[in-house]
Amino acid sequence: MKTIYNSALLIVLVFVLHSCKLDEHVYSSAYSETFYKTASDAEKAIIAVYGPLADMYAGPAATIVADFSDDQTYPRGVVGRNTLTLFSYDPFFTAQRSIGRLNESPQQIWTSSYSGIEKANWVIAKVPGADMDAARKKQIIGEAYFLRAFYHWMVTKNFGDAPVKIKPSITLEDAYVAKSAKADIYKQIYSDLDQAAAAGLPSYPAVDKGRPAKEVVDALYAKAALYNEDWAKALQKAQAVITSGKYALMPDVRDVYKYDKEDAARVENMFAFEADPISPGKQHQLTGLCGPPGSAGPEYGRTTFGSMFAYQAFFNSFNPADKRRLLLDTVYVDKSGKTVAQKNITPITTDGVLIKKYQDPISTIGVIPNIPILRLADMYLIAAEAEAHLNGASITAYGYINVIRNRAGLPNLTAGLGKDAFIDAVLQERAWEFFAEGDRWYDLTRTGKFLTVIPKAVNSVYPVRTVLAKHKYFPIPQDEINANPKLVQNPDWK
Repeated sequence: MKTIYNSALLIVLVFVLHSCKLDEHVYSSAYSETFYKTASDAEKAIIAVYGPLADMYAGPAATIVADFSDDQTYPRGVVGRNTLTLFSYDPFFTAQRSIGRLNESPQQIWTSSYSGIEKANWVIAKVPGADMDAARKKQIIGEAYFLRAFYHWMVTKNFGDAPVKIKPSITLEDAYVAKSAKADIYKQIYSDLDQAAAAGLPSYPAVDKGRPAKEVVDALYAKAALYNEDWAKALQKAQAVITSGKYALMPDVRDVYKYDKEDAARVENMFAFEADPISPGKQHQLTGLCGPPGSAGPEYGRTTFGSMFAYQAFFNSFNPADKRRLLLDTVYVDKSGKTVAQKNITPITTDGVLIKKYQDPISTIGVIPNIPILRLADMYLIAAEAEAHLNGASITAYGYINVIRNRAGLPNLTAGLGKDAFIDAVLQERAWEFFAEGDRWYDLTRTGKFLTVIPKAVNSVYPVRTVLAKHKYFPIPQDEINANPKLVQNPDWK
């Protein structure tokens, strides 16, 4: 499956400072003065904007930074992963750096996001002047606005206040931008998504793999508005996606993740990191992390390490009738066909629980499973939460959450809940629905529940977890502060 992430292996853009004088034209480099002139240039430029997304999800920092911090999943304590679980990281992300694994750290999220923002800024600034089909030009610019909004959203949900960058760095001084308040970041996200919505992007299924459909713009809008506690906007945009009729829930939730049903699952998996099982290609580590040690379980993958597990308490939280619990397991079948008991799953604990969302039993080079970023199920639960904030536990709010519960094989949610109890039920439903997808930690931080939930999420591997208020956001990487004289550290991390 060839994806857009491989189409532009090297697009080198050298931007010359105004003070520089060159006597010759260097044909081995693409300059801003000579690039962005043709349709081919524009297509290559937008592909480059997707590149940092792939870098972020290959680690995959975009998921494990959150997942190793939450109350659902935990790592084997290697290559600095346990610093996320124990909240022992620092602004240098020293542990990951010392083992060469910054790609698994919050620093990768920052680096990839601002790399993507910079590339998007060049498309937005330069592609309007390209000689090409007007409709396609508008779409390319719309994709750039969408991606710039996505990258800014990734930054603010991880770091809080951060620079808003909306112009390309033509000079060195242009690269130095001070932080903006989170509220202003969301204003820019909204503005960019408005631009993307007006760009004539195609609807599903007439959309290329890995690209945003028109409805995906609304989906990101809904999620960003939820995080911004803009309940009316979140409800409006989530409803727009649901009522568009372009997407539908898979009848069996397990099919969303099956390696051999990836294309069929696009009807629900609206926007995802598209793994590419070729070499060279953009892949990710989740298949290897989630399978048992020593590549011992063939159904999990050809090469697995036993580095990521679910907490037993999280497994126990499921109703046994919940089909989503089947995406976890307390046993596995080894290569000889023998069932391995839970106490022998991993040497680090006797109550390890395996995660089955990213199984890939066939690939010998890379992995097949995509990593979901925006799913239709999210729109139903966003609508339920936003509706409850606006109107309490209304019939409408119950309708949205019950769609997701019924698909999972569960009865309707208990009637008659108060507003706060209903919202708590939605957050719990989100926990069951989106585990190991890099979502839960942000639900806990945006609601402030991380301070009470995390200390209880312990086991024999991590018997004590001390989380502080400052951990709501990660520290800005010290490398970035050292490089940008206008940038200051988050107050709690000074």
